[in-house]
Amino acid sequence: MVVIGVIAVVLFGGNLPEVARKLGGSYREFRRGLNEVQQQFRLAEYEAKKTFTADDSKPTSGSNDEDDDEEVTGPKAPKFTPPA
Repeated sequence: MVVIGVIAVVLFGGNLPEVARKLGGSYREFRRGLNEVQQQFRLAEYEAKKTFTADDSKPTSGSNDEDDDEEVTGPKAPKFTPPA
């Protein structure tokens, strides 16, 4: 740490406080932007989970028949068929 401090003083001299202030401001802006991106991802994840849990909440009859999957009501996505 001392070596880095000495190099900073030699390179920047009297401008060191101004350089440190600018570096701190840039770091603060970077962290603020990073937090905004993280918040957007968390919001999208929350909305996706909310959507999937709302779609998955169907009444169960207590049996484990394979036919239960076909009784789902509501819109269905078309089955994927790979190109020939």
